[in-house]
Amino acid sequence: MENVALIESFSEFKDDKLIDRVTLMAILEDVLRNALKKKYGDDDNFDIIINPDKGDLEIWRNRIVVADGEVEEPNQEIALSEAQKIEPDFEVGEDVAEEVKLVDLGRRSILALRQNLISKIHEHDNTNIYKQFKELEGEIYTAEVHHIRHRAIILLDDEGNEIILPKDRQIPSDFFRKGENVRGIIESVELKGSKPAIIMSRTSPVFLEKLFEQEIPEVFDGLITVKKVVRIPGEKAKVAVDSYDDRIDPVGACVGMKGSRIHGIVRELGNENIDVINYTNNIQLFVTRALSPARVTSLKLDEETMRAEVLLKPEEVSKAIGRGGHNIRLAGQLTGYEIDVFREGAEEDVELSEFSDEIDGWIIDEFSKAGLDTAKSVLEQDVEDLVKRTDLEEETIIEVIKILKEEFED
Repeated sequence: MENVALIESFSEFKDDKLIDRVTLMAILEDVLRNALKKKYGDDDNFDIIINPDKGDLEIWRNRIVVADGEVEEPNQEIALSEAQKIEPDFEVGEDVAEEVKLVDLGRRSILALRQNLISKIHEHDNTNIYKQFKELEGEIYTAEVHHIRHRAIILLDDEGNEIILPKDRQIPSDFFRKGENVRGIIESVELKGSKPAIIMSRTSPVFLEKLFEQEIPEVFDGLITVKKVVRIPGEKAKVAVDSYDDRIDPVGACVGMKGSRIHGIVRELGNENIDVINYTNNIQLFVTRALSPARVTSLKLDEETMRAEVLLKPEEVSKAIGRGGHNIRLAGQLTGYEIDVFREGAEEDVELSEFSDEIDGWIIDEFSKAGLDTAKSVLEQDVEDLVKRTDLEEETIIEVIKILKEEFED
């Protein structure tokens, strides 16, 4: 294979991989030098001249002429008689530049050179993809469903880059068909060997934050700031927003007339219920707002333990806790406070902790996590709803209810 023919045979990579000719030639020189090292032991005395405009190359080997029989380094020195075959008037001590053809490297070396070049080009391609998507981490991206697997959906973008949407990064109600466009954020980009693994997420709070930026002009323009987002994907989310312009109502601007602005975001997230809340540095007020739609009667904060004791009218308790305990859990995540709910007129009620001799502590803890700290708070709920709110078995809940009822019957 002639040197020029080599360049021509690899010209396909320039078009297929969108790699510029200069970069291709630099990679080629690197691969050639590795081949020369293997063949001659060193490449320091070789000049490789690449002409990207003409698409050809020349390899020159430089050696010093020494007297016959005094060659100690064959790669660095050439005997006078051999040098004079190249040019009759060469003398001892002069430099000889001799062109090396690819065929001189041997068939196996040429095949290895081709394989190494392909490998280096793919490596360069992967590095560029990695850099491109690393800069897109945390940004919304759209790609098409290419293949549906049990644990993940494989997406392809317009440039043929593979993006993975794992099952646990999908909203529970998500259902995609091949060829359908999917939106999510680029959550992470890692190099697995030399290949970039690009992970998309639709469950990340950042995805909801970026949807606000895309869909609500005031957020995009910076007039409204999204302070914090918490989510139970596909179920419920709370978004705290603020504005430095007193003339702007951040909640009203985000929700829109009759929910017109936020409707598209809700639909994108599988009808996820989104509460938009005015952010404030006043923690008492922030916790009160975070428990919306429940109306708080009074609130007591312990900043050392980061706990909040909230007093509510009996009819407001279920609103504060929410279906499956979602509302109180998200309010706690949004504010950073562990929230304990108490009913007005609960003096006739009994704390669950007082039943520790009959009910295991871990069971009481499970009820407490769902905001149910008293006997009446448990007895007011349906068994089916209690199963959803806690990690307890139905039989366990029925047994607890039996114990609590006996207390009040007595």
